[in-house]
Amino acid sequence: MSVQQVLPLNRVATAPSGQFRADHLLVAEMVKPGSKVLDVGCGDGDLLQLLETRGIDGRGIELSREGVNRCVAKGLAVVQGDADTDLVNYPDDAFDYVILSQTLQATRQPKVVLENLLRIGRRAIVSFPNFGFWKMRLQLLIGGHMPRTENLPATWYDTANIHFCTIKDFVQLCDEINVKMERSIALDLHGRPVPLNLPWWVWNMFGEQGVFLLSRGGGK
Repeated sequence: MSVQQVLPLNRVATAPSGQFRADHLLVAEMVKPGSKVLDVGCGDGDLLQLLETRGIDGRGIELSREGVNRCVAKGLAVVQGDADTDLVNYPDDAFDYVILSQTLQATRQPKVVLENLLRIGRRAIVSFPNFGFWKMRLQLLIGGHMPRTENLPATWYDTANIHFCTIKDFVQLCDEINVKMERSIALDLHGRPVPLNLPWWVWNMFGEQGVFLLSRGGGK
């Protein structure tokens, strides 16, 4: 299956300027109101707060104690935990959606984590920075060093990110483990969707990040 075939783009509104990130607005728009949601790697809880405004029952798991403390101070139901080791403790179908926002590249076993997301939740929403983005390629080609961007400012020796991937890599992984893509969108440098009528390699070149709504495939 080619990347172009599995990357349908639904219409979404461009994120307005305001307190929420473009990818958070898009993720929240993918979740049906009233759903039960687990946000894995929830950080400071900004996405959970947005989900609550949509009448969603949100819970979170966060690795850093500082992040957990900030979430709890906001009144959010968040516990400390590690996506690589603690998701196995959650029962099957415990949530309607499990979200992994800008965290996949920081996990030690991305494939296992993705499989756990779709075991715990009926659907999963995954977003991640696209290492195939043109600015990344240019820094490697011209500068000869590991790329740094606004969204990925850390140096190579001081970053939590250990498994960078491109949009193409992620699509191939989903195909390998028989994951169904219900919706998939690439966002450009300004948080706008890359148009559907462009070939797939444009997504991989000009999409700064990818956002995917996933469900379990059948029969494999």
